[in-house]
Amino acid sequence: MQISDLPYPDPGVPDARSGPRFLLWLGRGQLGGQLKSLCWGMLHFGGVAGLPYAVGLGVDAVVDRDGNRLLLVGALLVLVGIAIALGDTMLHRTAVTNWITAAARVQQLLARKTAELGSALTRRVAAGEVVAVSTGDVEKIGWFVEAVSRFLAAVFSVVLVCVGLLFYAPELGVVVAVGVPVVALASLPLLPRATKRADVQREKAGKATELASDTVAGLRVLRGIGGEELFLGRYREASQEVRKASVHSARMWALISALQVLLPGALMITVVWYGATLALDGRIAVGELVAAFSAVATLLYPLRHFEEIAMAYSFSRPSAKRAARVLSLTRTGGTRTPDAADAVEPPAPGGDLYDPLTGLLAPAGRFTAVVCGDPDLAGRLAERLGGHAPDEGEDEDKDEEAGAEAAPSVLLGGVALDELALDAARRLVLVQDKDPVLLSGTLRELFDVPASGTVGPEAALDAAQCADVLDAVLQSAPEGVEDAMDARITERGRSLSGGQRQRLALARSLVTDPEVLVLDEPTSAVDSHTEARIADGVARLREGRTTVVLASSPLLLDRADRVVLVDGGTVAAVGTHHELLQREPRYRAVVTRETDEEQRLSGLGLTELEEALTEIEESA
Repeated sequence: MQISDLPYPDPGVPDARSGPRFLLWLGRGQLGGQLKSLCWGMLHFGGVAGLPYAVGLGVDAVVDRDGNRLLLVGALLVLVGIAIALGDTMLHRTAVTNWITAAARVQQLLARKTAELGSALTRRVAAGEVVAVSTGDVEKIGWFVEAVSRFLAAVFSVVLVCVGLLFYAPELGVVVAVGVPVVALASLPLLPRATKRADVQREKAGKATELASDTVAGLRVLRGIGGEELFLGRYREASQEVRKASVHSARMWALISALQVLLPGALMITVVWYGATLALDGRIAVGELVAAFSAVATLLYPLRHFEEIAMAYSFSRPSAKRAARVLSLTRTGGTRTPDAADAVEPPAPGGDLYDPLTGLLAPAGRFTAVVCGDPDLAGRLAERLGGHAPDEGEDEDKDEEAGAEAAPSVLLGGVALDELALDAARRLVLVQDKDPVLLSGTLRELFDVPASGTVGPEAALDAAQCADVLDAVLQSAPEGVEDAMDARITERGRSLSGGQRQRLALARSLVTDPEVLVLDEPTSAVDSHTEARIADGVARLREGRTTVVLASSPLLLDRADRVVLVDGGTVAAVGTHHELLQREPRYRAVVTRETDEEQRLSGLGLTELEEALTEIEESA
């Protein structure tokens, strides 16, 4: 795989059972690149390992005044130099390719998982953690993947030097062969503590990133309530904790680095002292002493890769653990998401939408309104209707009482949504939640979404009452922009008001024209006059298509063909808006905001009502 071939057509199915397993899966997926890097690394480090012997042979040739042998040694040094230069260049090239390839694969997997889970992702994993995984963690995972081949090549060179010395200068070779493993493994006892400190530092950094992300997202609200200084103080505290943890972690890594300098230096001094003694006694030649000294000196370079691989693994393991946690999530409560190979066939058009858990039925081609007294319950119900699994830990008590392992899937035309392939489920059912996101770009790009082609942007904008939004966007556009569709909006539409963003998001949902459209409080940020016109526009544009609106506004409920009251997690009453107002106190309490006392009085007869009013006057 070359960098020019990225992104992958299919990044594969990761082993997300744990961080180490995920790293192993990434390594197996790049065996070709790892082998290339290892081969070039062996050439490079082999040249480095062979350099001391060539120098030693040259010294012996000079001592023996053998010109021919000196020429051969010169030619050998040229070959060693070429091997070192060529191997180093290609090792760097292949190692960086492995790094970028691994990072790109992880980012593709995260992007695919984000598209699969949608808005449910940030309810299961903090937004700051998702940002940390897709940026800093990806870099550290790629670092470990590319460091593996260089480490293996360094091990090869260390073994080559030690074995070579055992044959070239046995007495010095034994000292080096015993000392090198001690030098290489001396930092192992410190690694658990260093890893623990690195984990603490990464955890605090992730919390700081999460706090910063949440603060930026709510900056407009913070300015409105004057809470900027409060959150700035919190971020200062979080950043100081990250700084302290980073210094604490760096001290341990500095100690490990110091050992990697001190111990090889001590080994070099030992070899020079012992070798000089052997040379004075005539037991070894001067060339052998020079070769042994040069070999130990060159070992400092490959031995640094032992420290690097330890650092790379220590930093990448928690990063891989976080990435695996995100990648292990599924859009259903099952073990995995169905793919195109085993997913069932999509249902025929015109089927009813039915939720077995709550008993909610949305007949095909009808405008159904759902009233929930609990806004959180409404949000969860909307996600269920879209085929998304509930949040982790949600409704645990209810599931335990029922003895159920998992909530049943919502059915569309008798087919379970979580058994459909993801693209088919998204094509059939679209859910717009309470806080839809508008990406930065032009309005034309905003409406460039997968759609049936039946509903155009103009009709959708008209139904969502966006005329004033278009005027506002056009007025704020740079000079020369004459069409509002070519005007740009900022990230998340922050340049617009809440009602304007809500209406643009509604128009975008209408353009897609899915078979089933689920809207969760689509008009909560608009005035009543605009809300009434939006209700008429949506009902007109979606005529003959299944539409489910979760709301408590009488203006929307009055336009619905069918209204369903969900109380306590199940369907409590079904009828039209006026019918439920007359006969269902719980419905009336949610829609009209009646108090308990008002409900009690509304159920009394005339005589009883007069007596109750008399009691109230006397008590007052």
